[in-house]
Amino acid sequence: MTGPSIAGPAMRLRGLVRKESLQILRDPSSISIAFVLPAILLLLFGYGVSLDARNVPIALVIENPGSETGSFAASLVGSRYFAPAVVRDRRAAEQALLAGEVDAIVVLKGDFARRLWSPAGAPIQVLVNGTDANTARIISGYLEGAWQKWLAQYAMDQGRALAPPVTIEQRVWFNAEVRSRNFLVPGLIAIIMTLIGTLLTALVVAREWERGTMEALMVTPVRIGEILLGKLIPYFLLGMGGMALSTAMAIWVFGVPFRGSAAVLFLVSALFMLAALGLGLFISTLARSQFVAGQVAIIVAFLPAFILSGFIFDIASMPRAVQLLTHLIPARYFVSSLQTLFLAGTVWPIVLANAAALAVMAAVFLALTWRKTRKSLE
Repeated sequence: MTGPSIAGPAMRLRGLVRKESLQILRDPSSISIAFVLPAILLLLFGYGVSLDARNVPIALVIENPGSETGSFAASLVGSRYFAPAVVRDRRAAEQALLAGEVDAIVVLKGDFARRLWSPAGAPIQVLVNGTDANTARIISGYLEGAWQKWLAQYAMDQGRALAPPVTIEQRVWFNAEVRSRNFLVPGLIAIIMTLIGTLLTALVVAREWERGTMEALMVTPVRIGEILLGKLIPYFLLGMGGMALSTAMAIWVFGVPFRGSAAVLFLVSALFMLAALGLGLFISTLARSQFVAGQVAIIVAFLPAFILSGFIFDIASMPRAVQLLTHLIPARYFVSSLQTLFLAGTVWPIVLANAAALAVMAAVFLALTWRKTRKSLE
């Protein structure tokens, strides 16, 4: 008597999984969302979005050319961070700054060489376009670093002793190249997986509600848990396939180092995918319309993940109320885990805390979906 009762649910679940798998294979949009969309977004964002300042156009005003000013100008020309254009007229440089042709002006006054080794020092005036505050801070910092580096080298060439009051010996951990791509691409994977996991289930299940196939399925002997598992398993495997593709592109296309454990990456990714799929199922259960489900998925999942996950904007710099709100965003924990696993390695305090939060969110979304779906049957 126990044989049929055990085999029955297993056979029904197997049939549901096979049904969903065949539907995925017959629906090119699902394959495109899982594999084509991640590749396109990674290429667009990976190559198009950068927080690095490279070849920044600046105007270099030299009022009295000499060996010292020429040496300093040569150091800027040889830098990968700046693309200086030497001009003699300060007004022309200011017009170029107003027109947006340059992002900064560096002025070496006529008495620069004479005052270089005086007790007061030789001032360098820097005018920066502050429209983009972040870029302005980066340019100011780079120019200050270029000036300090040139001064130390020039003092060594002249046989003079340069004794600054403070000597900084910096060590860059986890991202020695200081490439923003190493930081952005792992976070971008989390954003893409949010869109894929939520959008896949939200649109596909909502389509079944529109066509009436979901109601037809619910009048069969299958249970709610079997229906949910039948939906989750194929799309979970599809989403994990997209995750594998994104990880491979991050490592071999963009050259992002991976220093963590592949098994831990799989575990954290699986928990996040369950949370994203659970949210997508819940949205489709409430909306039951492809258009509404798609809009809700973008507003509820994608936009918060893009803005509030720490992908680009530092969470610590946000207002306290917004920081508290970020704890409700699953992508926050996945972005932190990915950046840690890729750049720092398997740091267990961070990984375990994020994995626990993702597990709780996955359980909550799936429980809400199960409860809402059960109510719709009554």
